[in-house]
Amino acid sequence: MSLKNNSISLYFHIHLVSDSTGETLVALMKASAAQFRNATALEHLHTLVRSEENLKATMDEIESKPGVVLYTIMNPDRRKMLEKFCTKNKIPAISVLDQSISMLARYLGTRMISEVAAQRNLDAEYYNRIEALDFAMTHDDGQNVVGLNKADIVLLGISRTSKTPTCIYLANRGYLTGNIPLVPGSPLPRILDELTSPFIVGLIASPDRIVQIREQRLVGLNQNEQTDYIDVDRVREEMRLAKRMFIKKNYKVIDVTRKSIEETSAQIIKAYQAHQKIEL
Repeated sequence: MSLKNNSISLYFHIHLVSDSTGETLVALMKASAAQFRNATALEHLHTLVRSEENLKATMDEIESKPGVVLYTIMNPDRRKMLEKFCTKNKIPAISVLDQSISMLARYLGTRMISEVAAQRNLDAEYYNRIEALDFAMTHDDGQNVVGLNKADIVLLGISRTSKTPTCIYLANRGYLTGNIPLVPGSPLPRILDELTSPFIVGLIASPDRIVQIREQRLVGLNQNEQTDYIDVDRVREEMRLAKRMFIKKNYKVIDVTRKSIEETSAQIIKAYQAHQKIEL
């Protein structure tokens, strides 16, 4: 795909594979990708990869969406398994901590401990974040809706309103968060009307922005056919119905148009905390 007139026209998959929360990889990926203005990274975050079964599922996804792999895997067997897989499939992969760890080992004259997430204190806050991350994965994209009554926050929105990455970010802040997609022609789970504990947030965005993001996603998946998924009139109708429902049910509404995940999450957290004070 060519680069023309400094516009974004190059899309690539980047898989971040971690046996911890993946924060190190996300920070490095963002800093690195920011140096390439004419490229857009389609990020796939694979966290808590701590078993062979987890790793095999991760490798299946990498194989279905090949691109670049950045990883922090401390277990030597799983690390070799991932490296062998990437070499076999000619997928560029790099362990992002190797050079800094090797340099420190040479300087200090000692060996590394090969401990998963050794940089973290194993305190209550850390375990809360791990629990929240597990919760976000288990309750992503409308999965396991029965368990959402235990959530702190539930996000609703049509496709491409950044529900999943926002959930992951909120989980890294320690909030139990799940999300439910609004799919044209499909009713919402009845349990939504029964939820009493979670703070429910409706995410909206300008239809033009949604169409742009969806088109980018299809290009990244090598799907160029015209569908209702990227028809601007259909998207406007999707958004109109979503807004009407959010207002009717008195959900907090946040416009994510041109907002970063961090900005959206900060706004959600502020609204959640205000809601908690009212509840008290």
